[in-house]
Amino acid sequence: MAKKSKDARIQVILECTEHKTSGLPGTSRYITTKNKKNTPDRMELKKFNPIMKKMTTHREIK
Repeated sequence: MAKKSKDARIQVILECTEHKTSGLPGTSRYITTKNKKNTPDRMELKKFNPIMKKMTTHREIK
């Protein structure tokens, strides 16, 4: 059975907020999905940043 085209789940990219201000080279990004009906505003999650080697806040980017 084919998937509906107007699906509520969309794919989003999360980028580290602390890494941008630190001045270190590279970026820490994660790809995940969210339900845009339940979470219309931007997501913010704590994820592991392998470059900084610690848990940091990652925010959804457009």
